Amino acid sequence: MNGVELFLLGRALMKIGEEALPPPPGGTARHPGSDRMVLVVASDVADHPDTTVSEIVSRTALPQSQVSSAVARLKEAGSVETAPDPGDRRRVLVRQAAQASERVAQVRAAGIEEALAAALGPDGTHQLTEVTRALDVLARHLRPDR
Repeated sequence: MNGVELFLLGRALMKIGEEALPPPPGGTARHPGSDRMVLVVASDVADHPDTTVSEIVSRTALPQSQVSSAVARLKEAGSVETAPDPGDRRRVLVRQAAQASERVAQVRAAGIEEALAAALGPDGTHQLTEVTRALDVLARHLRPDR
């Protein structure tokens, strides 16, 4: 495997992950944007507590409008909280919610089996266990916080 193949595999895995996620309550009409963008923003907020939308934009290279939409979606779902910056009341700080919301629990509990089986196709159902185990190995080695 080379770098291009690894990159394309990563994209394929992201698409499978997106398919596995339960849709947000009420759909995405109120806060447009992909689940991918919301997850990137949520991950950045988790890694950088008490951050601003501008700082998230700078770190993720996502457009400000998408970051703002993702923060609004996460706030509505109870995943993040916002508060005025005590040092500069014009700025708003974003942090993970103190307690995981029902939506966070729902997303974390979503299984990948259906999305993975769909990606493998009708001839790949017997490979589902092997691929799932391989993903577990990758996660264990590449995501030590798991």
